[in-house]
Amino acid sequence: MLQINLENFNKLDFISNEAYKQIRTNIQFCGDSIKVICITSSLPNEGKSNVSFNLAVSIAECEYKVVFIDTDLRRSIIIGRYKPDQVVAGLSHYLSGINNLDDILYETNIPNLDMVFTGAVPPNPAELLGSNNFADLIKKLREEYDYIIIDTPPLGSVIDAVVVAEHSDGVVLVIEANAISYKFLRRVKKQLDQGNCKILGAVLNKVNIRKGQYHYYGKKGKRYDSNYYSYNT
Repeated sequence: MLQINLENFNKLDFISNEAYKQIRTNIQFCGDSIKVICITSSLPNEGKSNVSFNLAVSIAECEYKVVFIDTDLRRSIIIGRYKPDQVVAGLSHYLSGINNLDDILYETNIPNLDMVFTGAVPPNPAELLGSNNFADLIKKLREEYDYIIIDTPPLGSVIDAVVVAEHSDGVVLVIEANAISYKFLRRVKKQLDQGNCKILGAVLNKVNIRKGQYHYYGKKGKRYDSNYYSYNT
């Protein structure tokens, strides 16, 4: 397998790590049939990529074999944030038939965590994600990994997340505190329901910890950067 170093990966502080352990534990209590998990949000910049990547790392720390797939083919931030030490082929190359799976699957410097990056920005992201090639990819990875964590585009902007979620066992919705209206969230949830996507729960992100209203994580003194996980009811 190809190997890559994520040069900008830093371990979380204690409180942050504990928060992700809580999310990880809640997901595990959803049952052992939940292994392909789609992470989405309503709008850009709610922190879904950060949440999905750190969740993948947290699960890998339990010695599960995990693969993280970046399906945000339109506007990925993963490469820019974690800075792999080489140019990589990615999901768009595989879905277009340019590369095979061995060319896009990378073993990282994080134990038990492999990654599939986005690759080049294609002109037809939704069509590629809805193709048989994507369905076949998930089927192959199910056979090799304990968990598959998929970062998707925000659902309030494009429909890609529903297309991806149809191949998952459940969806976690990342919500930025005090940024998204209840009405808009209902509309996003309706889209997931129409796609027969099982909603596992939600992560409340960027909570104002000075108000002391939520279980939080983040560096001491920071106003934002918080998570709270709740089951869907």
